[in-house]
Amino acid sequence: MRILVVGAGRVGLVAAAGFARDGHQVVCAEQDPQRLAALTRGTVPFFEPGLDSLVSEAVGGGRLLFIRRTGEAQPCEAVVIAVGTPSLEGGDVDLQYVTGAVREVVEWARQPVVMVMKSTVPPGTGTRIQRQVLDDAAAPVRYAANPEFLREGHAVDDWFHPARTVIGTESPEARSLLRSLYGHIDAPLYEMDVTTAEMVKYASNAFLATKVSFINEIANLCEALGADVIQVAQVMGADPRIGPDHLQAGVGYGGSCFPKDTRALNALSDASGYAFRLLKAVIEVNADMRRRAVERVAQALGGRLRGARVAVLGLAFKAHTDDVRGSAALEIVTGLVQAGAHVAAWDPRAVSPARLVLPGSVAYARDAYEACQDAQAVMVLTAWPEFITLDWARVHAAMRPPRVIFDGRNALLDDLEAKGFVHLRVGRSPRPAPAAPVRSLAR
Repeated sequence: MRILVVGAGRVGLVAAAGFARDGHQVVCAEQDPQRLAALTRGTVPFFEPGLDSLVSEAVGGGRLLFIRRTGEAQPCEAVVIAVGTPSLEGGDVDLQYVTGAVREVVEWARQPVVMVMKSTVPPGTGTRIQRQVLDDAAAPVRYAANPEFLREGHAVDDWFHPARTVIGTESPEARSLLRSLYGHIDAPLYEMDVTTAEMVKYASNAFLATKVSFINEIANLCEALGADVIQVAQVMGADPRIGPDHLQAGVGYGGSCFPKDTRALNALSDASGYAFRLLKAVIEVNADMRRRAVERVAQALGGRLRGARVAVLGLAFKAHTDDVRGSAALEIVTGLVQAGAHVAAWDPRAVSPARLVLPGSVAYARDAYEACQDAQAVMVLTAWPEFITLDWARVHAAMRPPRVIFDGRNALLDDLEAKGFVHLRVGRSPRPAPAAPVRSLAR
């Protein structure tokens, strides 16, 4: 099949390379000149494990080509829209890139084509696009919502081994094409109308964000009562009705999806006249976890941060990505600087994008040990494996009293107190013991 993918970001590039791996002829349009130049050189302009080799294989095999504009592409059976949908003030979604891409496709199309929307758009958007734009197209353009559920850091594996595939369309032609496109994927296939498919994406992300905020509220209560959230979450997650995913207490969710999608769904509910009270609380709790992190470190340093030296390890919103969008670390670093702290930061992948948005006073180290030099507190804010295996004797020697370690992801070993540190964790008792199932008393 001949496929045009519009947008070579974290979703579009994975889709383009994934379709090419499956044997399709793919053309990917990318208007950003720097990103296009990198891709033309064979360089993936962001870090996603396994994607560079997937793209290289597709380009080398002649199945993937990059162009500047949609109009440069030859006729195709399918067009996949995968452009950004950033937030506006108040949480509404900025649809200018989606609208622009759709109109370009309509102008380009001279024969029947199926438009597949992978960009995350608010429920109702697809219906409006069909009514306001596609119905007047010179050639028939059939529309389908096909939301993505890719996890950054695992996007390539998620593409080939998804938990489910969702097709939202009222068009028999679009439904048939997408069934063929995903027919080899061993995953449940759900078919529905366009608006319901759009809601599935928002509902999924909002629910996962709710689990994160819920366990963080439990963590805060555990701190107040002397309980251990790790054990609480472990036993909760053993219940198949709950499950263990997204029950990791920490400084909150981030990334390009959860913050944006929860705000968008909240704005959409307000506009519809329905107050989504639970979602509002989820967003509020997430913001509060950042503030609590700064306050706890300040308290451990005698109640003030002015003049204190704080090392921050981890700037990406999670490990195995260089994405800093929505990262808790950025808010925490900004809060530290505003409180008068001197911050030295390091991340294995995310220093360059973080420099563009963090205050100019932040210093960037060459490695974790340099960041810790003369620091009175170290905040571990991303669960990179490199941080778990640090030489803590070396860290101890580099730091100054009181040697506070704030473990914002509960990822570090439990023996740091014995190594001479003040170890602050999220929702954990001073000396936790791992939970383990014991022999049942039932006979």
